[in-house]
Amino acid sequence: MGPSAVASSVFVARQPIFHRARNVHGYELLFRSGQENGYTGTDGDASTRDVIASSFVDIGLDELTGGQRGFVNFPRSLLLSDVVDLLPPDLVTVEVLETVDPDEEVIRACKRLKDQGYTLALDDFVVADQGHPLLDLADIVKVDFAGTTAEERKRLAEYLAKRKIKPLAEKVETENDFQQADADGYQYFQGYFFSKPVIHEGKAIAGNKLAYLRLLEQVNRPEMSLDQIEGVIKQDVTLTYKLLRFMNSVWFGLRYKVSSIKRALVMLGPKEIRKWFALVSLRQMGTDKPNELFLRGMLRAKMGEGVAPLTGMEKQASEIFLMGMFSVMDALLDAPMAEVMQKLPLDDNVKGTLLGQKTPLTGVYDLITAYELGQWQELTQHAGALKVDMQALPPVFGESLKWANQAFASVNQD
Repeated sequence: MGPSAVASSVFVARQPIFHRARNVHGYELLFRSGQENGYTGTDGDASTRDVIASSFVDIGLDELTGGQRGFVNFPRSLLLSDVVDLLPPDLVTVEVLETVDPDEEVIRACKRLKDQGYTLALDDFVVADQGHPLLDLADIVKVDFAGTTAEERKRLAEYLAKRKIKPLAEKVETENDFQQADADGYQYFQGYFFSKPVIHEGKAIAGNKLAYLRLLEQVNRPEMSLDQIEGVIKQDVTLTYKLLRFMNSVWFGLRYKVSSIKRALVMLGPKEIRKWFALVSLRQMGTDKPNELFLRGMLRAKMGEGVAPLTGMEKQASEIFLMGMFSVMDALLDAPMAEVMQKLPLDDNVKGTLLGQKTPLTGVYDLITAYELGQWQELTQHAGALKVDMQALPPVFGESLKWANQAFASVNQD
């Protein structure tokens, strides 16, 4: 591959930003260049330009953010340029990096953006910044929970609220962090607190969730026949309805209607049946959880399936798909992963990987999650270990994100 091909590859990850109700407010778009040695962070202008180009051209902002806001980091020179004029004010929040010196030129540029209707966010705010000149223009201020004490976080939230600025708690990694931030008055939350189970001692898995878990257990038995799977689906009116709606959706583009369960199952085949069943079952089990958790499971599943051929594991693509899908099961059920895995007859490598053991699938799982988190150095290491061409990953991510959005829509049809 020539130099031009290397330079054209752009990696964009996304990290969700939530409201108090745990609905997604937007996504911070995280950048990495496609250069062999990785993005060093020394060229902020180039990184933001590439985020914009990748978001609007290569992937599409709608696919990346699902119609929610995209938070894009802006260094000084880009704030002073007209690049931001390419972005729709109603879909983009301009995030001013903490390294930007708020001199007169920067203040004038931010005033211009505010006049044009853009939302302004300040990154990595600390107690010492309470005299920051851009506070007069800021709509949102991000407070780093990993770099502040509990007392400082509360004081900052109160201070910002008095100035009618919405405080955003970032690096919120646990349920306790979220509860504390919520109690302190933070309005937005960024981090992966929702992706871990909230385990209550002595509390069993809810009955309706357990029922779907048992159905998953039946459908994933290796010896399960189409007739037996048909019998399982017929027991549930909702499943029957969703299967027929799924088969007759625009996703398939069939010229004729599929009117029977047996016909739908024959057309799908055993592997696709298990994937579809996993989609619907996890959605039903996750109705009381943030949509983002379910979307994450789908994105991991499809990306794992797409990465499998690149690693020489094409024959394991179906198992890798289920591994990605079930990686969020503990959080959906609020149960330890070990307990969940005991109830499912999954491939030993899938189970072992999700339980943190070293298996032949571990490298793929680590690569997917590194991409998801925007951990670019780790991603490079995992890709190298798997002998995966880094340039092949952004297209896989883009296609997986598109598929996850479509799949989410299909299983949410009324």
